[in-house]
Amino acid sequence: MRVGLIGLGVMGYRIGTNLVKEGKLHVVYNRTTKKADEFGKQYGVKVAKSTRDLTSDSDVILLMLSDDQAVNEVVNEIKSNMNGKILIDMSTISPSLSISLASDVMKVGGKMYDAPVVGTSIMVEQKRLTVLVGGPQDGFQSVKELLSSTASSVLYMGKNGMGLYAKLVNNLLIGTYVASMAEAFNLGVNSGLSPEQVAEFLAKFSSARSPTSELKAGKMASRDYSTQFATKHMRKDLEIIDREAQKLGVINPMSALALQLYRMAEYLGLSESDYASVLEVYSRKHKR
Repeated sequence: MRVGLIGLGVMGYRIGTNLVKEGKLHVVYNRTTKKADEFGKQYGVKVAKSTRDLTSDSDVILLMLSDDQAVNEVVNEIKSNMNGKILIDMSTISPSLSISLASDVMKVGGKMYDAPVVGTSIMVEQKRLTVLVGGPQDGFQSVKELLSSTASSVLYMGKNGMGLYAKLVNNLLIGTYVASMAEAFNLGVNSGLSPEQVAEFLAKFSSARSPTSELKAGKMASRDYSTQFATKHMRKDLEIIDREAQKLGVINPMSALALQLYRMAEYLGLSESDYASVLEVYSRKHKR
């Protein structure tokens, strides 16, 4: 089985590395050719000149791209060549778009799975990702076997789109949680507690402690916004949640408010920084 990977960003590069180490990656493509050439040289993997060339040279195509537009463009470029092939999209995009693209792929004789990931770049390196899969159940076991090379858990969530809906459930919670944690952190520090005290409490002793507070409290204390998950991606995911909530007719006041806070963080120049940098929105001094 020849596996091709399109997208060598922060997550894609590491996922590709894991697949190479398992002997499961055949060819890669990246829009920025320099990064693809670096990957090919480092790991001895073929580098395709285009997405269509990669598809012709693969039986299974993995995507790890940034947003709806990028995935839509790539799938429309390659779908006419998808007969008998499997497309696994690990990007986080709008479920409604993914469902439509999966239908297009099925019409030409291929299969498409949405397979967004839960976890950071560090968790990719440790192979501790959780992958949430939506798509045809009859092909899930082969998808699971492949993705287990880069994840500790690969969960079947149902038909096309269900993996993405499950991912939005996760990101709605962590997006609002970290924004709330930043507000609590800012209150604590302004009361006279030290940043280290607040961080230790939130990470270890609070009744609301979690793996996320363990990851982010220390970053807030040190103002270390080195990127585990970029603010721009959290903002993008909350925008997807906002649109999908409207389509489903459900209310989403908490995530809608959090979305505005991450937009404000981007306005402050923190788009590429870790989303824990939402703390800076609260930390700005205001006149009383």
